[in-house]
Amino acid sequence: MTGLLTRCSHQLCRYVPRRFYPGGPGRVKRLVLSRLFQPQNLRVDQVLSLEGTSGDLTCKSQRLMLQVGLIHPASPGCYHLLPYTVRAMEKLVRVIDQEMQAIGGQKVNMPSLSSAELWQATSRWDLMGKELLRLRDRHGKEYCLGPTHEEAVTALVASQKTLSYKQLPFLLYQVTRKFRDEPRPRFGLLRGREFYMKDMYTFDSSAEAARHTYSLVCDAYCSLFSRLGLRFVKVQADVGSIGGTLSHEFQLPVDVGEDRLAVCANCHFSANMETLASSQQSCPACQGPLTETRGIEVGHTFYLGTKYSSIFNAQFANVHGKPSLAEMGCYGLGVTRILAAAIEVLSPEDCIRWPSLLAPYQVCLIPPKKGSKEEAAAALMGSLYDDIAEAVPQLRGELLLDDRTHLTIGNRLKDANKLGYPFVIIAGRRALEDPSHFEVWCQNTGEVVFLTREGVVGFLNTVQVV
Repeated sequence: MTGLLTRCSHQLCRYVPRRFYPGGPGRVKRLVLSRLFQPQNLRVDQVLSLEGTSGDLTCKSQRLMLQVGLIHPASPGCYHLLPYTVRAMEKLVRVIDQEMQAIGGQKVNMPSLSSAELWQATSRWDLMGKELLRLRDRHGKEYCLGPTHEEAVTALVASQKTLSYKQLPFLLYQVTRKFRDEPRPRFGLLRGREFYMKDMYTFDSSAEAARHTYSLVCDAYCSLFSRLGLRFVKVQADVGSIGGTLSHEFQLPVDVGEDRLAVCANCHFSANMETLASSQQSCPACQGPLTETRGIEVGHTFYLGTKYSSIFNAQFANVHGKPSLAEMGCYGLGVTRILAAAIEVLSPEDCIRWPSLLAPYQVCLIPPKKGSKEEAAAALMGSLYDDIAEAVPQLRGELLLDDRTHLTIGNRLKDANKLGYPFVIIAGRRALEDPSHFEVWCQNTGEVVFLTREGVVGFLNTVQVV
């Protein structure tokens, strides 16, 4: 294999066949669209057929993600995540890692297969009922595919018998697949049976310290959604089957949302309608009028106290050397749900729009059509690709060359618009001028500018990526 493989600047792979990245010796190997696994431009009737329905898809993100080839149905509530979506999700996870580790989070990975004994200890084996996906191994031992990991992580910490208050707090988190036997999965990645979630579990030495940690995590969530450019609302929420004494949801306001929210225009009060009395019409904080809206839940925080640590005896030695129960919190972010919800709130009806940090590729370059009057500019586009990759380090692995030169520039620009690349660069008629000018489309703002080679490189140097 020596000589047939070359090191790849693309972060998702280490080695790739040399032919995948055409380019001259010693130059940056170019990522070309024609070699990507990227089904797209499905008709509405084809999308409906994929989902096994003859009716309308009422969820915009579901329709768009199917139509442009971001996801593909595997079974009800389960989807193949295709390459563009995996790239976007890995970028989202990197942003989440940055925010969680900035407050002291330590990343772990716990088994998805969870023993029934753990869940029976907290009575949630029966409490969660049919929502748990259950199975037996060949020895008859019962398990579930974990929808959440409070039992598992508390048992893990409880197994450490020499913990000291000096080691706390622990902020342990993971990003893993979760499973729920949804009775009616719908809306694509917004409500499925299998999904990715970031779940964090915290262990503190006192109730006061645990509430401080709670505030830290909530602030980190606010920072995350602000960095993504997503308008969110933090609302008071019911603790549900997780339990505890304090809970908040992070909601993206949108009409398709399944949650009903009450928001006060006079103060900062907001709540999920489930937490309010059915007859309540005024704000409990300032008595002002409440406005009802709808939202998609993308994050949830819980202060648990000792609900789980008392069951599993998760203890530490306090300042007096005496055993004391850890005060806990748990914090979730729906990773795949954030991707779909962001597309839902940012996109128009006919094309994908990403949070800038999460776009699978930042720049799409479109050379002239083969046989056109501008075909001579094709070589200029290739060298521009190389210049950007070499002069703009943050965009290495973020450039995609649409080499389908049998198609017109207009058709390829239409595809680029649907897939939502933040920047599209076209070599058209003005690329043949002296000096050459390239057409730069800024998809998120709708702005179009003509820049020289040096201008393009200077402009892209200002682009921020994860």
